[in-house]
Amino acid sequence: MPKPNGPFFRVLLGATALAAPQLAGAQATKETELAARLERLESEVTQLRTELAAARNQQDETAATAANAVRKSDETSAQVTRLADSTPKLGFRSGNTNVVLSGYVKLLASSARYSGGDDPSNTLGRDLYLPQSVPVFNPAFPTSPTRVTDFSAKQTRFWVDATTKLGKHALKAYIEFDFQAAPGTPQALGQGTQRTTNAYDLAMRRALIQFDRWTFGQDFTNFSNPAVFPESTDYVGGVDGLIFVRQPMVRYSLPLSHGLTLHLAAENPETASATVGAPALIENGQDHAPDMTGRLEYAGAFGFLDLAVLGRQLRVDNAKAGAAHIVDSRVGWGISTSGKIFLDDKHGSDIRFQATYGEGIGRYLGLNFGPDAVLQTNGQLAGVRNLALFGAGRYALNDQWRVNLIASYQRIFYADTLDPATTAGIAMFNRQAWSVAGNLFYSPVKNVDLGIEYRHGERRLVNDLNGHVDRFDVAAKYNF
Repeated sequence: MPKPNGPFFRVLLGATALAAPQLAGAQATKETELAARLERLESEVTQLRTELAAARNQQDETAATAANAVRKSDETSAQVTRLADSTPKLGFRSGNTNVVLSGYVKLLASSARYSGGDDPSNTLGRDLYLPQSVPVFNPAFPTSPTRVTDFSAKQTRFWVDATTKLGKHALKAYIEFDFQAAPGTPQALGQGTQRTTNAYDLAMRRALIQFDRWTFGQDFTNFSNPAVFPESTDYVGGVDGLIFVRQPMVRYSLPLSHGLTLHLAAENPETASATVGAPALIENGQDHAPDMTGRLEYAGAFGFLDLAVLGRQLRVDNAKAGAAHIVDSRVGWGISTSGKIFLDDKHGSDIRFQATYGEGIGRYLGLNFGPDAVLQTNGQLAGVRNLALFGAGRYALNDQWRVNLIASYQRIFYADTLDPATTAGIAMFNRQAWSVAGNLFYSPVKNVDLGIEYRHGERRLVNDLNGHVDRFDVAAKYNF
């Protein structure tokens, strides 16, 4: 073993002394590198923590946004559903035509008391208030007052509305039916009777084509605006003094200025005459010229006002030969003013009126209460003039309840050449009719109307024989 103070140990100690500074420097370098690595690691960890926190915050915000979007989507869906429920259905499409089917189902129950006798069953006067069907009391053939009760769904109605877009043009077709307009009694037409099935024929009311400003087809006469008709349980309501005709026509509507429109029409002619001694009306069918009508209408937020005129030819021709041949004609004319004025901003309350005067316009008034003219024994037509007045007021108590008051009147003036005193003259002809009515309507939901109505009407003949009716109606109607 070498000695501690030997040459070997002296060499070893010298080498160690030389290597120690280098080892110390290496150790310091490693510590510095380690510290830098730790610092970088801590920085990366801190960055990772920051990014993780940001990611978590973004995730929370995304979740909140998604929840908010879902909530808004639910609200939008609910709103769309509400709008869909409140928006009228648009029907269905056939090519480039939109077709809508609408209408209503109506039940009418009525009880009527006639002072002058009986109005026969299954006649039009039992279905609705018809002044010329009110029986009059005749002392020569005395009758007792009668009371009748009827239920009917014949006034049920539906219509088809088709609209086609043709570039800048507007093309429309409209067809309307009900079961009330068919003529005759159910049994006579081979239908059901009140004893069994109560079946009734479907009848056309209106059928027309509209192309831009032109109308071709059957519609309410241009001599009147049907918007003046009152709300009533009855088929018309206050028909005595109202213009009421539906017939084929060609009509042109010309806008003159804002709210002002001129309607001109050529309409189906038909002279409804009576013969002295026989008040029954005759449809002659030998007319040559169409009935010409013009109506000037001013409409706005207040409602509307109309002024209408009528010109026509009255003509009879029995088509017999030689001395038995009777042919004659004369001019008929009429003027009418009407309107509807709203009493509130919601248009729930209003007043309606119509006043008409003319000669040879009998078939246009009161469902032809009087003749257009009277054929005399000399083969000539005698003139007949008419004065008709109508008024109605509608007052909305609220969104569900409303009240209507209705008054209507017509007076007929016969030519002085006609004998008013004898049955061989015009003693049994209609001279006057009037009625008053009041009703109350309730709509529990938007499409349902329930109504009750009382009406008093009177008919008077030229010889002053008269009769009246007191009628009470209850109606239920569902509009679709």
